[in-house]
Amino acid sequence: MVGRPTRGDGGRAAIDVSGLAPGGFGHRGLMWWGTLGIVFIEGTAFALTIAAYFYLRTRNAQWPPDAVAPPALFWGTLNVAIQLASGIPNHLAKKAAEHVDLRRVRLWLVVQLVFGVAFNAVRAVEFLNLNVLWNTDAYGSVVWLLLSLHTTHILTDFLDTAVLAALMFFGPIEEKRFVDVEENAVYWYFVVAAWVPIYGVIYWAPRLI
Repeated sequence: MVGRPTRGDGGRAAIDVSGLAPGGFGHRGLMWWGTLGIVFIEGTAFALTIAAYFYLRTRNAQWPPDAVAPPALFWGTLNVAIQLASGIPNHLAKKAAEHVDLRRVRLWLVVQLVFGVAFNAVRAVEFLNLNVLWNTDAYGSVVWLLLSLHTTHILTDFLDTAVLAALMFFGPIEEKRFVDVEENAVYWYFVVAAWVPIYGVIYWAPRLI
């Protein structure tokens, strides 16, 4: 029985996961739980970096320090819109994968890649409009760290989507690849959701706090 406590080697408590399918969709599959674990770990990293930002804010009477202008709002706000809009093809790709619909999976993965090119291009412009360098001061360092952390997640998922699209077009076509598409979509939900508070911290906190 899945989730029932057992006793492993040495009498240590363990959970029996033998009932989970290695390639099942959703919570019935091991991949879903693995993705959930990654989301928890990486979400914690984001939270700690945001906490560091506000700690540094409490140590400075002026924020940003040295009369540095806050980052330009336009590009960050544009990326919020692009990433929220990308949730539509992402969701449709997930649903197509769950129905093992190869044609629609191919279509929505390609649309996702188009969105990926768009928000990666805008992200590059965002870095150019932060109005501070990473080595200028503590403010610059933590802002660049936050944006770089999120950019790493964007690039990781973009590359993963590109690989999945290539596999879906050129094969081999295997059932587990549809599960991979579903889990890739779940991870992208996290990346988009994480950007909303990070955007607020980078672009609005220096204006309001």
